[in-house]
Amino acid sequence: MLFSFGSNVYGDDGAYPTAALIKVKGTLYGTTEYGGSYGGSDYVGYGTVFSVSTSGAENVLYSFSGGSDGAFPAGGLIYANGNLCGTASAGGTYGDGTIFCVNITGKNFRVLHAFQGGSTDGVDPMAGLVRIRDRLYGTTAEGGAYGDSNYSGGTVFRVDMVTSKERLIHSFGGSTDGAYPLAGLIDVKGTLYGTTEEGGDHNAGTVFAMSTAGAETVLYRFNGSLPAARHPVAGLIVMNGTLYGTTYGGGSADYGTVFAINTNGTNERVLHSFINDGSDGIRPYAGLTAVKGVLFGTTYNGGTACRGTKGSGIGCGTIFRVRTSGEERVLHSFGENYNNDGLYPAAALVNVDKTLYGTTVEGGIELPSCPHSGNICDYGTVFALTL
Repeated sequence: MLFSFGSNVYGDDGAYPTAALIKVKGTLYGTTEYGGSYGGSDYVGYGTVFSVSTSGAENVLYSFSGGSDGAFPAGGLIYANGNLCGTASAGGTYGDGTIFCVNITGKNFRVLHAFQGGSTDGVDPMAGLVRIRDRLYGTTAEGGAYGDSNYSGGTVFRVDMVTSKERLIHSFGGSTDGAYPLAGLIDVKGTLYGTTEEGGDHNAGTVFAMSTAGAETVLYRFNGSLPAARHPVAGLIVMNGTLYGTTYGGGSADYGTVFAINTNGTNERVLHSFINDGSDGIRPYAGLTAVKGVLFGTTYNGGTACRGTKGSGIGCGTIFRVRTSGEERVLHSFGENYNNDGLYPAAALVNVDKTLYGTTVEGGIELPSCPHSGNICDYGTVFALTL
């Protein structure tokens, strides 16, 4: 464990990080979905943007107020022209989320766009952004042209970093199209690739490709029947012309998979099926990281221990590696050390000089006398694992 959130019971330094970190000039940057200086006696804040050194020194760069600036940033950040840019899943002028940028020092925060739902805009941006030249592209989990309320199948949008003009370029329609894109996009030679959690022929999710103008091709519709993979909630990576990702459902035991698929949509295959055998991870909510041809990732549950108790239920999560041949190995089970380990990793890893850095949603140092009804006062961690 590199850093434990929760310098006090109100989570002023951030709480519950759900997104991956990025590295900029030797420093790690990320978001926490809750916490920050706008918390109070009965609430743990609206989220933060933070930095943390590789030695574990943390600094809050910005605390969301829950007003026009946004609230609950669940996605990660990108670095662009000296700024950290990302999304907040709620708040903003219309309460439907924002796109924001803040200087790497924490100054000059600005909202590029406030989502307003309806049929012409998205709602609930849960993922980070991808940059292509001076435009940022991303997804919203809901909203768009299909349906008779804000809560439709989701969207893909773009926003100009110079003018702040936003445009919805695709609305997901469900059935044969995808629905509910919870993950961000990747750029492969000018084409955007992503996943939807649901939609498709079997309502088990899709893999899609899209032009920067919004022309979509559904590459693969997940089969709803086991042992096929189903329900991807994480984004993709590309390695040697092949897309790799995870699903939280499907596989031989319906505890999730690592899958591969060609960029043209052919040859989808399950590389690994997670099983709840007391040692393997289960329920991967995060995407993968490639290091020298080997895939690394996290599972939200599973592993050998939870809060120091062996074989306790469904476990507190793992770090794993899987080779493209399908051979998998658990590298760490969270919860081995009761008060000195994270619990429930939901984000992908980042590789910095042969060390993997990541976040856990809960765990770390548990604070006494927690005043928050229904919550525990261990607010998550930043961790490092040397390869």
